[in-house]
Amino acid sequence: MNKKPVEFSEHVCKTCGNVFVGLYCNICGEKVIEAKDRSFKNFIGNFLTAITLADNRFLKTLWLTIKNPGFLSKEYANGRRVNYLRPLQVFFVLNLVYFLFPVLQLFNSTLRTQMYFLFHSPMIRGMVNQRLSDEGISLTGFAMIYNEKTTILAKLLIVVFVWIASLPLSIIFRKKNRYFTDHVALSVELACFNIFVNAILLSGILIVLSKIFMWSGTTFGDYLNDTTLTIIFISTNLYFIYRAARTFYDQKGKSLIIKSVLGIIGLFLALEAYKLLLFFVTFYTI
Repeated sequence: MNKKPVEFSEHVCKTCGNVFVGLYCNICGEKVIEAKDRSFKNFIGNFLTAITLADNRFLKTLWLTIKNPGFLSKEYANGRRVNYLRPLQVFFVLNLVYFLFPVLQLFNSTLRTQMYFLFHSPMIRGMVNQRLSDEGISLTGFAMIYNEKTTILAKLLIVVFVWIASLPLSIIFRKKNRYFTDHVALSVELACFNIFVNAILLSGILIVLSKIFMWSGTTFGDYLNDTTLTIIFISTNLYFIYRAARTFYDQKGKSLIIKSVLGIIGLFLALEAYKLLLFFVTFYTI
């Protein structure tokens, strides 16, 4: 006598104990595990789906983050969530790429930058010089150790920047119908935007440009410096904040322009605070 196919057999759910017929428990939704579910091919498929790269919602969500900043956070805050990935899911996928691959380190600062080009640089120089004097090491040697350590820590501490950036947003765009967690959700979307546009996408563009310049016998190195990257950062983030202020916070008219400018200032202050925190964490762990 032939054995019944799994989908027509009776099973006892291993999670809730319910007796059911089919592949899925009608009470809790637990799936009956078959031999093919343990195959390597299925494992890879589940892994890709888990990190959402094989899910078209990832591309849809990412595109909306770029095309209409603030829309996804508004949908999420208003309870419309099934058609998109949660901002935090997209953040972790992009952060994984940011962590594993050699892209522009948007959220990192070398020791030289920390010592000479930030608001808190005078304090940093004093601390570093004292450390060099106490331990009898050269600035060059210390910088090598510092830069290697801070590159790793910067990738791990991006989530801290998300929380810091949500503070000025919650102050500038105060509304009774927005909870603090709503501002955090928008800050997550902002981090996703920056990681993809200003780190991953910009790195890809620079790779292509480097090939073009190499073939032409010229170089773009003279044009790619801290000033250029700052201009790109300001332009892209002003675009994000302006669109998000209109879409997520429902700002209009003069208020939209004024609060967008305040938003970009708040973002820079948040980035400064994050880089100061990054320095302290790096400085005291080496």
